[in-house]
Formats: sequence, C-alpha cells, structure tokens
Amino acid sequence: MHLLIIEDDHTIAENIYEYLESRGHQCDYADRIATAAPLLADTAFDAVVLDRNLPDGDGLALARRLRVEGKATPVLVLTARDTLEDKLLGFESGGDDYLVKPFALRELEARLLALVRRGVARRTDPLLRHGDLEFNGATQEARMAGRTLALPPKALRLLAVLLSQPNRVFSRRELEIAVWGHEQDSSDNLRGVLHTLRRALGDEARTQVVNVHGLGYKLVDR
Repeated sequence: MHLLIIEDDHTIAENIYEYLESRGHQCDYADRIATAAPLLADTAFDAVVLDRNLPDGDGLALARRLRVEGKATPVLVLTARDTLEDKLLGFESGGDDYLVKPFALRELEARLLALVRRGVARRTDPLLRHGDLEFNGATQEARMAGRTLALPPKALRLLAVLLSQPNRVFSRRELEIAVWGHEQDSSDNLRGVLHTLRRALGDEARTQVVNVHGLGYKLVDR
C-alpha cells in the first residue's frame, strides 16, 4: 500500500511510519492540513491515516474536502476523541474507519488493508483495461486482445487487483490477502496462482505480470 500519514505527534507518526514500512508498505508523512493537501492533490494514495487535532485545524475538514472533490481515497481517522458523537462526526465527514488512541500497530495495518481491499473490490465493478488486457467485474470475464482467458477464481481475483492499478507494485502480502483473505504460510501458493495467470496471458502478450525483486509484483505493458 502507498499511504499518507497525517499526524502532528512526531513520536506516533514515526512509530506508524517505521512499522508500516517494515511491513512492506510505502509511506508519506504530513504534520498539518496545509502540508497534506498538495500531497493528496498530486499522488494517488491507497489510504490516508488522519489525525483530528492538527496545528492548522480539525483533520475532518480535510476528509470533507476530499469527498467534495469527488475523491474516494479511503480515510482512517486516528484520534484520541472517543465519544460516540466524535465517531459519528468522523463518518459523516467522510471517514471510512475510526480508530481511537492508544492503538495497536497490527490493528492499524489490518484496518488499512481491509479498507484498501474494499476499495479494490469496488473498482472491479466497471470494465478494467490496460494494454490488450481487460477484465469485466460484472461477468468475471478476462480477455487478452479479444481472446477469452480461461482462468480459475483465484487467478481472476489476482488479475482484478493487478489490473485495478497497473504499474503499481503490490507486495506479496497484499496479493495474498486480496486472493485468499489472509496471508499464506507458504509463498508457493501465490507463485502457483501467478504461474496460472502468466501462462494464460502467454509469453508473447504485450501485457505481463513482472516481479520487482524484494518488493512484489506489478502489471506492465511492454
């Protein structure tokens, strides 16, 4: 995942940043609304971790701005405000999830992955295309240059995730959660599904799944 952490407490931000980076995610950081706004305008983040008590205002103002602009980037509100009214306001302002401080880093990551997974599922509804490859989420059909690909369900789920964001590197963990709903004990399981997908695409196809050493996999158009 590519995440934006908006948090003015540098100790909390550093802990989140270091943990998520150690888990294979890419993170950017802002400590106020004025710093976060241009980052959100220029970068397609997978999700945002948003504090409320920022030096230049309530973080929910930024969430509302995103929704007014038509941006569907998932927002996880991370705050010490724990009343029911605060939580309801968080959701009404455009937040997709609400986590109260103090919190466990593992839970934060799990919630972010769930938000991104739901976002990917929504993006698979329309017809996805990249190069000669297309996937119809409604009919669960994949085609390469007009040729129907005979793919089992797991390979179709893998294709849908990769095709939702071409050229983006997905970590092994992200792909496993997207395909199975949880991490796998052995990397052989994902490699097997990747092999099935690559074989269906064919060696001569312009669109291919490539391995990015040490990081994961991405869909490219050669």
